[in-house]
Amino acid sequence: MTIRPIIRYPDIRLKTPAAPVTTFDRDLAALAGDLLDTMRAAPGIGITGPHIGILKAITVIETDATTGPRIFVNPQILSAGTDMIRHMEGSVSMPGFTDAVERPATVTVRYQTLDGDWREENADGLLSICLQHEIDQINGLFWLQRLSRLKRERLVKRYEKAVKMA
Repeated sequence: MTIRPIIRYPDIRLKTPAAPVTTFDRDLAALAGDLLDTMRAAPGIGITGPHIGILKAITVIETDATTGPRIFVNPQILSAGTDMIRHMEGSVSMPGFTDAVERPATVTVRYQTLDGDWREENADGLLSICLQHEIDQINGLFWLQRLSRLKRERLVKRYEKAVKMA
């Protein structure tokens, strides 16, 4: 597998909805492997096709080394619980910058496997947060949009300053 370059905020592809995956073949499996290697090298716990400039609806999530990586193709949130939780979030496309985001504590998702089989799953805790975060990204919603305008503007200014100094 290959570690691919990660595109950086504010690249327009991070605001562009990804296309549904329609072909389930070796190329898709190779892309999933590249996403996993790229995510681990970043390091991160979730990555999507758009993070590497591939506008396809696929995400790889690895919240725990013991359970291993999970691949979700064409994921959709079917329903979300009413209880909310706050969690520090960031992005491999904006390394080193995080802030607290509030999201539903539980979700039910529908997705396809690398073979194209449809599955439904209930998720809670960190997996729920990651699925919501990565599905947002697949839909063209960068995580900063979940922050208040003031928090977002402050974080973007700090990020821009850091990029200039790098």
